Amino acid sequence: MNETFLIIFLITFTAAMVVLYFRIGRGSGWKKPKRPLSNKDRSILSSKVQFYKDLSSDDKKKFEFRAVEFLENVKVSGVDAKVTRADELLVASGAIIPVFRFKDWQYTGINEVLLYPGGFDDSFQDGINDDGTDNMGMVGDGPLDKKMILSKNDLHNGFKNQRSHTNVAIHEFIHLIEKETGATEGIPKLFVEGNDTAEWAKLVRSEIDKINAGKSDIIEYAAEDMQEFFATVSEYFFMDRDTFRSKHSELNVFLEKMYRMKD
Repeated sequence: MNETFLIIFLITFTAAMVVLYFRIGRGSGWKKPKRPLSNKDRSILSSKVQFYKDLSSDDKKKFEFRAVEFLENVKVSGVDAKVTRADELLVASGAIIPVFRFKDWQYTGINEVLLYPGGFDDSFQDGINDDGTDNMGMVGDGPLDKKMILSKNDLHNGFKNQRSHTNVAIHEFIHLIEKETGATEGIPKLFVEGNDTAEWAKLVRSEIDKINAGKSDIIEYAAEDMQEFFATVSEYFFMDRDTFRSKHSELNVFLEKMYRMKD
């Protein structure tokens, strides 16, 4: 094997591995929807999901297809909670919103979402932890690999109040994307390409300092670490675009690029 051939082989192999890596979770054998959303389903989305309501007619059709596709491949089950069609559509919406501009993305790291009635402790029991906190959502691992757990109450509250800037479904699906692709400076690698991560990290650290000093309207949980910051500000970004753009213009520029949401 001569040197030129070896170089060409290594370049080709490396390029193929990069393409394969970033296609994890995309187009990998999901079942196609058997039927479209019903008019009642569309009514639920229009009344509960502002992101969907603000889309053009063509984009609404794309959102609807992806919602029914998601629910064809990911089961939504209740744990001491009855699962309604609205529950299913809100879970699907939380999954679709962060990746809506990534048309080929399909989740491979999940096959079921478990809905608890309310918050739960670290042992996945109804109640609170020893420190008085509870969990609204969690991406499972170990025995709960390929599972996500969400509080049904918090799922609905996240879509009900745009001004709350929190949405547990969006938050946990961003963590799932990070789990599937890895992260750079707290950004799931699906969103990293073409972005200056060093500048992002600088902005994040500056904003975390403001949060810790009580000088930011971003909730304190965002200061936990880079991953939680990204997931938390993304909730705010999607739930209240105008306020986020007004109060966090530099972060907004980055998130618009990352999520391909320039308008």
